[in-house]
Amino acid sequence: MAPSGPADFDILVEQATLQYHGSPLFERLDFSLPAGSWTCLLGPSGVGKSSLLRLIAGLVPAAAGKVRCSDARPLAGRLAWMGQKDDLLPWLDTLGNVLLGARLRGQRPDLARAKALLEQVGLSAQATQLPATLSGGQRQRAALARTLMEDRPVVLMDEPFSSLDAITRTRLQALAARLLAGRTVLLVTHDPLEALRLGDRVQVMAGHPARVEAPICPAGPPPRRLDEPAILVAQGELLARLADAQDLAA
Repeated sequence: MAPSGPADFDILVEQATLQYHGSPLFERLDFSLPAGSWTCLLGPSGVGKSSLLRLIAGLVPAAAGKVRCSDARPLAGRLAWMGQKDDLLPWLDTLGNVLLGARLRGQRPDLARAKALLEQVGLSAQATQLPATLSGGQRQRAALARTLMEDRPVVLMDEPFSSLDAITRTRLQALAARLLAGRTVLLVTHDPLEALRLGDRVQVMAGHPARVEAPICPAGPPPRRLDEPAILVAQGELLARLADAQDLAA
């Protein structure tokens, strides 16, 4: 099932200031998400990555500045969220969790689409199972199907694969890259190789107040092979930037 709602607008964070306990996490921050591409954001813990994600989502207000879309329409209603925890409701089976968004909005669930998405993420056989019976990887695949079920052009992801083992994480990265093609994705991650594998643009957030550095743009479409020479070169540059960012956070 190809995405039916690809993004055709940029998201622009302009001169944004966000405070935490009276101190600025960032101030006069400019940041952009180009339409239809993956942006991966890394940086030290506590620097403000997840806060920037929440600002874009409209979950926290900016003290100054704004978030806008290049097509002059509101972003509200055009984004989906996938977090580190799968947040599956334990009393609903896998299919019920995928259908949850529509039911909460009082809409008639598209059962055929939900089943097709479960097939795409390899969970058709687990459609009637409760979350407690699923592995960690299966639960995150269910969460990905639920995110895709929302059919939004923008997807914000806050370390969705960080709790998984290396093989499961690699497989889910490839699945997400395929199923979210054409969407505008912002992925917050602590994993440099994940960022270089998935990101069209990879950026580091650093400093107090925080700033976002110029992007590293890996060559080729995601998901990339991590043994490609260009990726290994980019890894060296990215690790140097992260080391500098860690020094600023010390």
